[in-house]
Amino acid sequence: MSLFAQSIKNNYTYLVREENGDLNHDGKMDKITVKMDTVDESRPLRLQIFLSKPNGKLMVAVSSDKIIEPQYPAENHGKFNGYQIPNFFIEKGILKVWSEIKGGNITYHFRYNNSHFELIYVDKLTYDGTKGYIDENTVFTETKFDLNTGIRTESCEKSGSVKALKVRKKRVLIRPLPKIQDFKFSDKNLY
Repeated sequence: MSLFAQSIKNNYTYLVREENGDLNHDGKMDKITVKMDTVDESRPLRLQIFLSKPNGKLMVAVSSDKIIEPQYPAENHGKFNGYQIPNFFIEKGILKVWSEIKGGNITYHFRYNNSHFELIYVDKLTYDGTKGYIDENTVFTETKFDLNTGIRTESCEKSGSVKALKVRKKRVLIRPLPKIQDFKFSDKNLY
Protein backbone atom coordinates (compact mmCIF):
# COMPACT_ATOMS: atom_id res chain seq x y z
CA MET A 1 0.00 0.00 0.00
CA SER A 2 1.36 3.43 -0.93
CA LEU A 3 0.32 6.72 0.62
CA PHE A 4 0.81 10.10 -0.99
CA ALA A 5 0.43 13.43 0.75
CA GLN A 6 0.15 16.77 -0.94
CA SER A 7 2.44 19.36 0.56
CA ILE A 8 1.01 22.86 0.68
CA LYS A 9 3.69 25.46 0.16
CA ASN A 10 3.37 28.90 1.69
CA ASN A 11 3.82 31.33 -1.19
CA TYR A 12 2.70 34.39 0.82
CA THR A 13 6.23 35.73 0.98
CA TYR A 14 6.06 39.37 -0.13
CA LEU A 15 5.37 41.71 2.81
CA VAL A 16 2.97 44.46 1.70
CA ARG A 17 1.87 46.00 5.02
CA GLU A 18 2.92 45.77 8.64
CA GLU A 19 1.47 47.58 11.64
CA ASN A 20 2.32 47.35 15.33
CA GLY A 21 0.24 48.30 18.36
CA ASP A 22 -1.56 46.92 21.40
CA LEU A 23 -4.73 45.14 20.26
CA ASN A 24 -5.59 43.09 23.34
CA HIS A 25 -4.86 45.77 25.99
CA ASP A 26 -2.05 43.83 27.68
CA GLY A 27 0.53 46.60 27.30
CA LYS A 28 2.59 44.58 24.80
CA MET A 29 3.06 45.23 21.09
CA ASP A 30 1.00 43.08 18.75
CA LYS A 31 1.55 42.93 14.98
CA ILE A 32 -0.50 42.85 11.79
CA THR A 33 0.97 41.75 8.47
CA VAL A 34 -0.39 41.63 4.95
CA LYS A 35 1.55 39.36 2.60
CA MET A 36 1.08 38.66 -1.10
CA ASP A 37 1.38 35.35 -2.89
CA THR A 38 3.57 36.30 -5.86
CA VAL A 39 3.41 32.83 -7.42
CA ASP A 40 -0.39 32.77 -7.91
CA GLU A 41 -1.35 34.91 -10.94
CA SER A 42 -4.33 36.44 -9.10
CA ARG A 43 -1.93 37.86 -6.44
CA PRO A 44 -4.01 36.90 -3.38
CA LEU A 45 -3.29 38.58 -0.05
CA ARG A 46 -3.16 37.16 3.46
CA LEU A 47 -3.88 39.12 6.62
CA GLN A 48 -2.29 37.80 9.80
CA ILE A 49 -2.74 39.16 13.30
CA PHE A 50 -0.12 38.24 15.87
CA LEU A 51 -0.80 38.74 19.58
CA SER A 52 1.99 38.94 22.13
CA LYS A 53 2.29 36.24 24.76
CA PRO A 54 3.45 36.96 28.33
CA ASN A 55 7.00 35.92 27.35
CA GLY A 56 7.03 38.61 24.64
CA LYS A 57 6.85 36.20 21.70
CA LEU A 58 4.13 36.60 19.07
CA MET A 59 1.56 33.96 18.18
CA VAL A 60 -0.86 33.91 15.26
CA ALA A 61 -4.37 34.82 16.44
CA VAL A 62 -5.98 35.25 13.00
CA SER A 63 -4.96 34.31 9.49
CA SER A 64 -7.31 35.13 6.62
CA ASP A 65 -7.01 34.90 2.84
CA LYS A 66 -10.63 36.08 2.35
CA ILE A 67 -10.70 39.60 3.82
CA ILE A 68 -8.66 41.27 1.04
CA GLU A 69 -9.58 40.95 -2.63
CA PRO A 70 -6.80 39.54 -4.85
CA GLN A 71 -5.11 42.15 -7.04
CA TYR A 72 -6.02 40.26 -10.24
CA PRO A 73 -9.19 38.30 -9.40
CA ALA A 74 -10.01 35.29 -11.59
CA GLU A 75 -13.36 36.84 -12.55
CA ASN A 76 -11.47 39.83 -14.07
CA HIS A 77 -9.60 37.48 -16.44
CA GLY A 78 -6.14 38.75 -15.54
CA LYS A 79 -7.06 42.43 -15.19
CA PHE A 80 -6.26 44.56 -12.12
CA ASN A 81 -9.15 44.92 -9.65
CA GLY A 82 -8.74 48.72 -9.65
CA TYR A 83 -8.31 49.15 -5.89
CA GLN A 84 -5.36 49.80 -3.59
CA ILE A 85 -4.41 47.18 -1.04
CA PRO A 86 -6.27 48.14 2.18
CA ASN A 87 -4.48 50.03 4.94
CA PHE A 88 -4.50 48.77 8.52
CA PHE A 89 -4.23 50.97 11.61
CA ILE A 90 -4.26 50.31 15.33
CA GLU A 91 -5.80 53.18 17.32
CA LYS A 92 -6.59 52.86 21.03
CA GLY A 93 -6.73 49.08 20.77
CA ILE A 94 -9.07 49.11 17.76
CA LEU A 95 -8.00 47.57 14.46
CA LYS A 96 -9.13 49.81 11.59
CA VAL A 97 -9.18 48.58 8.01
CA TRP A 98 -9.48 51.30 5.34
CA SER A 99 -10.43 50.08 1.84
CA GLU A 100 -11.34 51.65 -1.45
CA ILE A 101 -14.73 50.70 -2.85
CA LYS A 102 -16.55 51.70 -6.00
CA GLY A 103 -17.16 55.45 -5.73
CA GLY A 104 -15.59 55.94 -2.31
CA ASN A 105 -14.07 54.18 0.68
CA ILE A 106 -15.02 52.17 3.73
CA THR A 107 -13.41 51.78 7.16
CA TYR A 108 -14.08 48.76 9.36
CA HIS A 109 -13.39 48.89 13.11
CA PHE A 110 -12.61 45.60 14.88
CA ARG A 111 -12.29 45.16 18.66
CA TYR A 112 -10.58 42.25 20.37
CA ASN A 113 -13.11 40.57 22.68
CA ASN A 114 -13.15 37.05 24.15
CA SER A 115 -10.35 35.78 21.87
CA HIS A 116 -12.02 37.16 18.73
CA PHE A 117 -11.84 40.34 16.65
CA GLU A 118 -15.44 41.56 16.29
CA LEU A 119 -16.71 44.15 13.83
CA ILE A 120 -18.09 47.00 15.95
CA TYR A 121 -18.28 49.98 13.59
CA VAL A 122 -18.39 50.77 9.86
CA ASP A 123 -17.82 54.18 8.30
CA LYS A 124 -18.49 54.43 4.56
CA LEU A 125 -18.25 57.42 2.21
CA THR A 126 -19.48 57.27 -1.39
CA TYR A 127 -20.30 59.79 -4.07
CA ASP A 128 -22.34 59.72 -7.25
CA GLY A 129 -19.29 60.03 -9.48
CA THR A 130 -21.09 59.45 -12.75
CA LYS A 131 -19.07 62.18 -14.46
CA GLY A 132 -15.74 60.87 -13.24
CA TYR A 133 -14.96 64.04 -11.29
CA ILE A 134 -16.32 66.01 -8.31
CA ASP A 135 -18.17 69.28 -8.92
CA GLU A 136 -20.80 71.39 -7.09
CA ASN A 137 -23.54 68.92 -8.10
CA THR A 138 -21.82 65.85 -6.70
CA VAL A 139 -23.76 64.19 -3.90
CA PHE A 140 -21.82 62.48 -1.09
CA THR A 141 -23.37 59.79 1.07
CA GLU A 142 -21.85 59.03 4.46
CA THR A 143 -22.95 55.92 6.31
CA LYS A 144 -22.07 55.36 9.96
CA PHE A 145 -23.06 51.99 11.38
CA ASP A 146 -22.50 51.27 15.07
CA LEU A 147 -22.95 47.50 15.30
CA ASN A 148 -22.93 47.59 19.13
CA THR A 149 -26.11 49.69 19.25
CA GLY A 150 -27.45 48.67 15.84
CA ILE A 151 -27.90 52.32 14.78
CA ARG A 152 -27.16 52.96 11.11
CA THR A 153 -27.16 56.60 10.00
CA GLU A 154 -26.98 57.60 6.36
CA SER A 155 -26.67 61.25 5.40
CA CYS A 156 -26.48 62.77 1.93
CA GLU A 157 -25.14 66.20 1.08
CA LYS A 158 -24.18 68.12 -2.00
CA SER A 159 -20.53 69.06 -2.55
CA GLY A 160 -19.73 72.36 -0.82
CA SER A 161 -22.98 72.38 1.15
CA VAL A 162 -23.03 72.61 4.94
CA LYS A 163 -26.55 71.21 5.30
CA ALA A 164 -27.47 67.59 4.64
CA LEU A 165 -30.00 66.94 1.89
CA LYS A 166 -31.45 64.05 3.85
CA VAL A 167 -30.61 61.95 6.88
CA ARG A 168 -31.94 58.43 7.40
CA LYS A 169 -31.58 56.51 10.64
CA LYS A 170 -32.57 52.96 11.23
CA ARG A 171 -31.85 50.21 13.69
CA VAL A 172 -30.28 47.00 12.36
CA LEU A 173 -29.19 44.50 14.99
CA ILE A 174 -26.59 41.96 13.94
CA ARG A 175 -25.92 39.25 16.49
CA PRO A 176 -23.46 37.78 17.01
CA LEU A 177 -21.11 40.50 15.82
CA PRO A 178 -19.21 39.49 12.67
CA LYS A 179 -15.72 38.11 13.36
CA ILE A 180 -12.71 39.09 11.28
CA GLN A 181 -11.81 35.48 10.47
CA ASP A 182 -15.25 35.02 8.85
CA PHE A 183 -15.13 38.35 7.02
CA LYS A 184 -14.87 38.40 3.20
CA PHE A 185 -13.95 41.34 0.98
CA SER A 186 -17.36 41.01 -0.71
CA ASP A 187 -19.03 41.78 2.67
CA LYS A 188 -18.50 45.49 1.92
CA ASN A 189 -21.83 45.31 0.07
CA LEU A 190 -23.62 44.44 3.33
CA TYR A 191 -22.89 47.78 5.00
